Amino acid sequence: MKKKIVVLGSTGTVGSKISEILLNQGHLVTLIARNTEKLDKYRGLGATIIKADITDVDTLAHAFKDADSAFILMPDNVQAENTRVYQRQVTGNLIEAIQNSGIRYIVNMSSLGAQMHEGTGIMAGTGEQEVRLNQLSDVNILHLRSAYFMENFLRTIGLVKNMGINGTAADGDHAIPMVATRDVAHVAAGYLSNANFKGKSVQAVMGPRDYTLRQVTNIIGAAIGKADLAYVQLPVEQARQAFLKNGFSEDFVDNLIEMGTSIKTGFMNYQKRNDSSTTPTTAEEFVTEVYLPTYNA
Repeated sequence: MKKKIVVLGSTGTVGSKISEILLNQGHLVTLIARNTEKLDKYRGLGATIIKADITDVDTLAHAFKDADSAFILMPDNVQAENTRVYQRQVTGNLIEAIQNSGIRYIVNMSSLGAQMHEGTGIMAGTGEQEVRLNQLSDVNILHLRSAYFMENFLRTIGLVKNMGINGTAADGDHAIPMVATRDVAHVAAGYLSNANFKGKSVQAVMGPRDYTLRQVTNIIGAAIGKADLAYVQLPVEQARQAFLKNGFSEDFVDNLIEMGTSIKTGFMNYQKRNDSSTTPTTAEEFVTEVYLPTYNA
């Protein structure tokens, strides 16, 4: 049966894939984004497209009002002067829109490690959002706790090409769950289209297994013909200056780096893996099917 579904962040790596899946299934999908130019391709599939910001509570509430379900998330603001204040404002806006609309089913994009409310940078705000959303009555909310996105490796292609290394400020030898965003999207789309979850619940999406950043770097090196490609843990200050040069605010950079450097504490390894949280796309498949074409483009 066709469902009316709203997708926030529909230009993002997960939201765009959710949108395509749901539209191809024939659902009545409303896509909301600040920049809608990238969404033109979905008009031919029947999407309703709304240009709006996460701060536009009235527009969100109107879109949610007649919907069977909605996908929400915490968008980054790389220029936020105070990241936690910004995150709390976003959560407050979403809560107000949900309350004003009467929508009953929400899939919230969260993250592994959301059980921690401090010491994890940006992720601490994600955990707080879960807690606040759980206070809503008469709304069924499923928190989709995703593993580390394999797509994050696309962000360091420039470093691989220009410096001959792969690196971030994170420990390269601590294994964590990693997942392809297409797998996250398939899980999210299933919950949105079925809308049969009850109460407040958590669904982890953990990829096929745990990997270290060094292991995935080795897979990348083999794929691009650089078998000696090394993973280098960058000094925090070097990483910090690189982000600042890209126009990120100091506070956002501090949160971003804290998230990366805290991986070694194990905050992303808290969730126990089982059949329902394990998804199929391996790092090798991701590198072959997504990383390599992007690298060669």
